[in-house]
Amino acid sequence: MLKWLIMSYNLPSEPSRLRVGTWRSLKKLGAVNIHQSLWLLPMNDENYTALATVASNISENHGEVLLMQTIAMEENYEKAMISRFNKAREIEYEEIIDKCNDYFSEINKELERKNFTFAEAEENEEELEKLLSWFEKVKFRDVFVSPLREATEKKLEECRKCFEDFNSKTFENEKNDPPPEIKIVKE
Repeated sequence: MLKWLIMSYNLPSEPSRLRVGTWRSLKKLGAVNIHQSLWLLPMNDENYTALATVASNISENHGEVLLMQTIAMEENYEKAMISRFNKAREIEYEEIIDKCNDYFSEINKELERKNFTFAEAEENEEELEKLLSWFEKVKFRDVFVSPLREATEKKLEECRKCFEDFNSKTFENEKNDPPPEIKIVKE
């Protein structure tokens, strides 16, 4: 059986930024919300240290917090917890896949317009980098290897290939399209 960390907390209702900040911190760690302000993470030194930091922040802001270690009493409970983690990651992977589809649409629109400029290639490269960075964050939180991880990796590889093709077309276009002639005006 796996060991788990459970955090329960209560923060004052105002200012709301404290509650929002705590929620964001827990989500970035990959913690799963089980019930209201009850959060779960697999036990390891890194997760404990991160939750202890969040707990300290809660206490410093006049909140109440409990940080505990536990195990599931039965295998089916542990499977249910793992399933919650995988579901949380699947939602994130689905969002990345949706954004990949938007990426394909954007590049196809530029292909149809024959908009083969360096500025467009640079913009598409930045969007690809954002997608890849986002994936790495989700993958880091994906401790139980969600079934959608592989499909997301494949979709991102398609994005990379799509960008490389667009970038090649842009290079060829710029290479075959000489810069405008500069005329020197004599006075």
